[in-house]
Amino acid sequence: MKDLDPTYIQAPEHRRDSNSIPNQPEEIRVIDLSRLDDPEDVQNVISEIGDACEKWGFFQVINHGVPLDARQRVEKTVKTFFDLPREEKIKVKRDEVNQVGYHDGEHTAKVKDWKEVFDMYFKNPVVIPSSTDPEDEGIRLVYNKWPQFPSGLREACEEYARHAEKLAFKLLELISLSLGLPKDRFRDYFKDQMSFFRINRYPPCPRPDLALGLGHHKDPDVLGLLAQDEVGGLQVRRRSDGVWFPIRPVPNALVINLGNCMELWTNDKYWSAEHRVVVNTTRERYSIPFFLLPSHDVEVKPLEELVSPKNPPRYKGYKWGKFYASRNRSNFQNQDIEILQVDDLKVVT
Repeated sequence: MKDLDPTYIQAPEHRRDSNSIPNQPEEIRVIDLSRLDDPEDVQNVISEIGDACEKWGFFQVINHGVPLDARQRVEKTVKTFFDLPREEKIKVKRDEVNQVGYHDGEHTAKVKDWKEVFDMYFKNPVVIPSSTDPEDEGIRLVYNKWPQFPSGLREACEEYARHAEKLAFKLLELISLSLGLPKDRFRDYFKDQMSFFRINRYPPCPRPDLALGLGHHKDPDVLGLLAQDEVGGLQVRRRSDGVWFPIRPVPNALVINLGNCMELWTNDKYWSAEHRVVVNTTRERYSIPFFLLPSHDVEVKPLEELVSPKNPPRYKGYKWGKFYASRNRSNFQNQDIEILQVDDLKVVT
């Protein structure tokens, strides 16, 4: 085995084989959304989604309406991009100010991830806070960056993202109904949404026992839609006991996971699960996540309908844009600063 740059080495308790059961019988639920066409089955689908959100914070969907050919166009064009020499890719490299485009130095929990990414915001331009300073009310516009080659990358990504956003809002309605709320309860939070679309490439790794493609983390968003290829590598930490389980690839399925926003809105009823990506020595892996994010000025706090004297709010509220900006600072490079985490907002009782 080749030597591994120390910046990639995970602490022993976070490595691939830590607290993991690779061949367990339990699986993340797979939900067929075509069942929504049957009026007698709609409530069953809603209940299954609610159960998955509460137990795992993850589920998979099939017959979801995102065209397979749209996904395949993204996969084909982005592979052409990632195969370019690095000097070409960094012409659209992201930086600490404008975090869109290409990047190959992302950190999770202050350890470098074994991957390279290409990011774009769904809205172009997108409105985001000028700084992480809570007293600074300034905003700025961020524009997506696109390479000159391959020429079809922008069109392929934008088409796929439109389909993914449509599905994301459909799922949001189903999740709302599973909570006993009106289906459009969350819709006003997305008037100036900060949603973004990413493509991950995980190259073969010489020491997958020491490194991770993506370190352990929870997503700060509302919900994510992930297309993963047949290689696999995504793992989720079970809510009940903290054991890591693989999410096995299902042909043409999308993996759905809840982020911190949903965990707070539901006052911990629904779960934002910790997850990670393991790598291997022989095969590269691609994944395509779409992250549904609210507008920068939305205050995220437990919903009034879901709290009561017997179930008081468990979190203080926060402005979404400021929280997101703080979290993103830790992803850009290994900085020796304390990053705001959702657990920091828990109400002491």
